[in-house]
Amino acid sequence: MRRYAAILAVLAITATAVSAQEILPYQDKALSPEQRADDLVSRMTIEEKTSLLMNSSQPVPRLGIKGYNWWNEALHGVARNGSATTFPMPIAMAASFDDDLLYEVFTAVSDEGRVKNRQAVANGDPRIYQGLTYWTPNINIFRDPRWGRGMETYGEDPYLMGRMGVAVVRGLQGPDSLDVQKAHACAKHFAVHSGPESERHSFDAQVSERDLRETYLPAFKDLVTKAGVKEIMTAYNRFRGKPCSASPYLIDTLLRGEWGFKGIITSDCGAVDDFWRPGRHEWVPDQATAAAFAVRSGVDTECGGTYRAIPEAVSRGLLDEQFVDRNLRRLLIERYRLGEMDGVSLWNDLPDEMVEGEEHKALAYKMACETMVLLQNRGGILPLKGDESIALVGPNAGDVRMMWGNYNAIPKETITLKDALAERNPSLVHLYGCGRVGTPDTLDVASVLKALEGKDVVIFAGGISPSLEGEELRLSIPGFSGGDRTSLELPEIQRNLIKALHDAGKKVILVNFSGSAMGLVPEASTCEAVLQAWYPGQMGGKAIADALYGVYSPSGKLPLTFYKSVDQLPDFHDYSMKDRTYRYFTGEPLYPFGYGLGYTRFKIGRPKVRKGFVEVKVTNKGGMDADEVVQLYLRRPDDKEGPLKTLRGFVRVSVPAGKSVKVRIPVDSETFTWWDPSIERMVPLEGRYVIMVGNSSADADLRSRSYRFRG
Repeated sequence: MRRYAAILAVLAITATAVSAQEILPYQDKALSPEQRADDLVSRMTIEEKTSLLMNSSQPVPRLGIKGYNWWNEALHGVARNGSATTFPMPIAMAASFDDDLLYEVFTAVSDEGRVKNRQAVANGDPRIYQGLTYWTPNINIFRDPRWGRGMETYGEDPYLMGRMGVAVVRGLQGPDSLDVQKAHACAKHFAVHSGPESERHSFDAQVSERDLRETYLPAFKDLVTKAGVKEIMTAYNRFRGKPCSASPYLIDTLLRGEWGFKGIITSDCGAVDDFWRPGRHEWVPDQATAAAFAVRSGVDTECGGTYRAIPEAVSRGLLDEQFVDRNLRRLLIERYRLGEMDGVSLWNDLPDEMVEGEEHKALAYKMACETMVLLQNRGGILPLKGDESIALVGPNAGDVRMMWGNYNAIPKETITLKDALAERNPSLVHLYGCGRVGTPDTLDVASVLKALEGKDVVIFAGGISPSLEGEELRLSIPGFSGGDRTSLELPEIQRNLIKALHDAGKKVILVNFSGSAMGLVPEASTCEAVLQAWYPGQMGGKAIADALYGVYSPSGKLPLTFYKSVDQLPDFHDYSMKDRTYRYFTGEPLYPFGYGLGYTRFKIGRPKVRKGFVEVKVTNKGGMDADEVVQLYLRRPDDKEGPLKTLRGFVRVSVPAGKSVKVRIPVDSETFTWWDPSIERMVPLEGRYVIMVGNSSADADLRSRSYRFRG
């Protein structure tokens, strides 16, 4: 018996030794991701390496490498992968000026993403839109309201963009302290990418160093240095003559140099193809040369097909294989850190029912409420008092797809404005009245007015939709071209119907749906009230109806300037910031950045500068509890070429009716970061400033005081 036990012991020791020998370094979980990646890269052929450098990363069975697709989307909810909670579009969420709530939103999004990824893994290797690497947020400055993709961003101000973008990244990626990462966020599109859509594959964006560092780059820097974003996506366009995916200045000098970015760089889809394809940049002669430039520049993974030519580029001497190894090493390190290579997750206990569950739908409703911007309320027509004489008209009253925006999920439940109002008033009179676009001769005003007999108040659900503005759309009709806009006004057929309703004695409340600024000059006269509803997500209809009926006081603020018309704008192709956005615009806007009304009146006192913060007293002078967004702006009087004012702080605060609260807005040396022409950099700059605090960027809404910053 003892002899048998001894034999078993020897066999066990031998088996353990053999097992240990079979575990190669890249398989050893006790080693660091860096050590494991180094070993794995050393074992691969150039063809295998190439297959892992594209967004659709192929399996390598002999090494136990699973397939993985780097491309997933979560712009305002886990997208393009069935049902998921669909939050308002980013431009709408920017109007909340609530980065704390935005963090909650994207924590929910990454929770749903982990559930969906677990479900996908159970069915095999995750395919496109099923992975853990989300190509969001879009933090390009919305410099011109004609740009169709501006609705994907957080507005026209670099400080607001940075605050909101940091919240998105932290919510998606989860705590850095965990051994396994929750997910990746990806800041895009680097850099100077803000339209026009129809020329993005060939356009060369020329900007001054000041505009670059003062306006176009601060949010990217914030996401790298403050939020630790794991990925950066390069833009389609050229920058100062070179494609962004091959720009030494953007990638080496700024991103990996000054900012110390250690993560992954991915190309936008087809951006490397644009290097060589006819009719695009035509920057290099062929595919292999394009692949060589992008790999050497540090684009780690390509969305497209040009990287298939990497072996050819190496064999022709265009590319040293060490650059391939360097880029692949970064990708493998991150796959190990995500737990994806080992099938490890800390979130397997999240229930399937969480996806579009009641808690997340309630969060979508809360965010939608905070996005509503009341632009006009003549005579206090809002909130509405009753239902008997109210009708609903307009092309956006019941369109669920418009509510979802773009880069969206397909939620199981969507509450439109028609749904919400009909639930409140089952006998609601509703008619579309007109299409979103169309010729005036298709408008039957007489029939509309006949159907509205006895109705004194008309809620007009108008505006545009993501089918008219968006990414590289194949569209050319009056007011719209290629995804961009050529006019800011409501389409003529809607303007005409609203005017006819007004002329017939109806009190019109315009609920405007759009992802960009609207030139509502006629409607300011023909409508009693205007509520900007954006593309508000699956719970948006309830949020709008509750705002109209005073369930809460609207508190959203415009994250971009509403101009009167395109006549107030510079040429769309001009990337100079002169006369653009509230920071440089010298004209009179229709509605200014930061503006938004409510059902009460706030008084904001004169700012007091304390150590580490600016303090103001905020008093709710009305009879309704409400939120206010207190905004802090700076101006440097001695800088004649700088911004007229620029946002450097904000706080959303709830104030009970008739009460006052003290609001403290944190300030530090970074608050006084300004352009220093002597070194051509943004640095904390000593000198005289004007500190302005109020509830919009308009001078009339701000109270100011002089302040000398001494470092």
